[in-house]
Amino acid sequence: MATYIIRRLLLIIPTLWAIITINFFIVQIAPGGPVDQAIADMQGLGQNSAVQRISGGGPTPGAGEQLRGSGSAAYRGARGLDPEVIAEIEKRYGFDQPLGIRYLNMLKNYATFSFGDSLFRGRSVLDLIAERLPVSISLGLWSTLIIYLVSIPLGIQKAIRNGSSFDLWTSSAVILGNAIPSFLFAVLLVVFFCGGSFLRIFPLRGLVSVTFADLSIPGKILDYLWHLVLPVIAITIGGFATLTMLTKNSFLDEIHKQYVMTARAKGLTEKRILLGHVFRNAMLIVIAGFPGAFIAMFFTGSVLIEVIFSLEGMGLLGFESTMQRDYPVIFATLYIFTLMGLLLSLMSDVLYTIIDPRISFEAQR
Repeated sequence: MATYIIRRLLLIIPTLWAIITINFFIVQIAPGGPVDQAIADMQGLGQNSAVQRISGGGPTPGAGEQLRGSGSAAYRGARGLDPEVIAEIEKRYGFDQPLGIRYLNMLKNYATFSFGDSLFRGRSVLDLIAERLPVSISLGLWSTLIIYLVSIPLGIQKAIRNGSSFDLWTSSAVILGNAIPSFLFAVLLVVFFCGGSFLRIFPLRGLVSVTFADLSIPGKILDYLWHLVLPVIAITIGGFATLTMLTKNSFLDEIHKQYVMTARAKGLTEKRILLGHVFRNAMLIVIAGFPGAFIAMFFTGSVLIEVIFSLEGMGLLGFESTMQRDYPVIFATLYIFTLMGLLLSLMSDVLYTIIDPRISFEAQR
């Protein structure tokens, strides 16, 4: 197993390089880069103005359609501006250097986890990510844990009681929850429980209260959890169906296999058969989807949920950075999250061998 882990760790390097390289060159040919954004902002017509307009007002964007890519030698939106001003803008954002030099500098910096500063926020990229991560960690971690803690036992019970009334109404419940858009459910929660038209039980904005620093340790924990109740409910409401049905079908498939009939013929109890034999085999397919589910919850986040509950997480940061063409933030988050996803995928393989020692990745070539 040690050899397999080392081999997988070494494969992370070319995988990261390929992902970053492909995205780097795709972004370079996309129109409306940082230089175009800066030129448009000077005229009050840029995407940054659009982002400001979303959060509270600003001029209407319109020049973005007339701008060419940052890698181009000419900027149609720059007509009438002094060439020295254009040169200064290019130098400010590092576009005065050839494309190959920028690419090599990026690889060198990323190899040492040096991501530079945001182009439009005047802060270190790592500081921005560290500031937003608590929100994404909180939403992703608690949502994933709740979904797994509810869906796996529920799926097992549905498999055991397949075809019963319990199986029927629980299937209806999880499918109905899956059909409700999370942002719509979030709006309903705000209306009913955040002082909209009915009750005012839960806070409407932020991860913690403004008086969080003055609270005792138990008070801080309660305040933190109290702010998370509604956002986590909104995210998890539609997340039970897939994992529940996957667990149920996996257990049903195992329950009807020959080794289960043999175990029953030997006189083993149903509890021992389920926990000692069926569970180990059926959970393999569930574990296989854990890294993807965790990455989706942990890193992707939900822009609409964060906006509705005034939570500044990675989802909102990614949206704002994309709108502003803030390349350092975009590439740094892509790099970090891809690395975490590859490590979690390796962790999933290790869990395979822990649950079922018969699985050996050493034998694969």
